[in-house]
Amino acid sequence: MNDVIEMESMGGVVARMRGDDVEVVVCGFDAQSNDIIWGLPKGTPENDETPEQTALREVSEETGLRVSIDEFVSRIDYCFERYGDGAPCHKVVHFYLMSANGGDLSLHDHEFDYVRWLPASDAMTALTYDNEVRVVENALSLISKKARTG
Repeated sequence: MNDVIEMESMGGVVARMRGDDVEVVVCGFDAQSNDIIWGLPKGTPENDETPEQTALREVSEETGLRVSIDEFVSRIDYCFERYGDGAPCHKVVHFYLMSANGGDLSLHDHEFDYVRWLPASDAMTALTYDNEVRVVENALSLISKKARTG
């Protein structure tokens, strides 16, 4: 029996206000089933990066945006079989609420075919994985709380 490989990633919920609505960035790629897999930007640490540095770098690379961290949102974890050898993996992903401070979605890297701003309700419908929907719900709760306490 194979030992479980432990993995860690960091990512972000990039959000902005459009009138009274919150929009968030989602990233998608074409799957072999002709569907689009939609998710939040995230990735793994390089060298001695802190979790925050990893989140900033990965979200910037994957979205083409310059971003800053507002606050920690939540973490998710899930298990999967690694592509290629089927090794069992357990992954923990830490997500931060982020603001865009420049850049352009057209500058996103090759990891995704599509990067879009979507109204939060549309983003939650589009996201492929329920655990990422819960991350967006948590981020919206933080945004709402911040708006109330202003």
